[in-house]
Amino acid sequence: MPTLPLPLTDADILPLRAGDSIRISGVLYTARDAAHKRLVELLERGEPLPVELSGQALYYVGPAPAKAGHAIGPAGPTTSGRMDSYTIPILRLGVKFLIGKGYRSEEVKAALVEHRAVYAAAVGGAAALLARHIRSSRVVAWPELGIEAIHELTVEDFPVIVINDCHGGDAYADGRRAWEEGG
Repeated sequence: MPTLPLPLTDADILPLRAGDSIRISGVLYTARDAAHKRLVELLERGEPLPVELSGQALYYVGPAPAKAGHAIGPAGPTTSGRMDSYTIPILRLGVKFLIGKGYRSEEVKAALVEHRAVYAAAVGGAAALLARHIRSSRVVAWPELGIEAIHELTVEDFPVIVINDCHGGDAYADGRRAWEEGG
């Protein structure tokens, strides 16, 4: 399973295909509903964002507080579709990699192709195991949002599965089709 270094470029994204299991290492940012709403509001007002998002990965997670000796508490993905109404403006900023769980809208899938970005799934229900791949965590924007604040995470060999690639591939649709065909 290959490991991609963060942040990402088109050269990193283009070879990825729906269904690929990969690992990522480097710095990524967390953002859930409240953070996405604020980011888009800043964009609409033409104000600067609290973090540079070009080439970055966003993980849809609200991490639990860390226990002593740990960088972070359980950190499993949240449902990605809740971010769909905010995703296209975020992709226009050059975000290359989105991580969550569940399906994306047809509009978001088309925008992934247009902006050469990828949506990947982290395994839901494995929050404590995923946290083992997070080496550090710090809040970088909007601490008043609690778990929905933007965190900067340093990850090492963080496992994900490419669901929607930048070529229009869809691992969920492929899996459903194979099941319906009996294979």
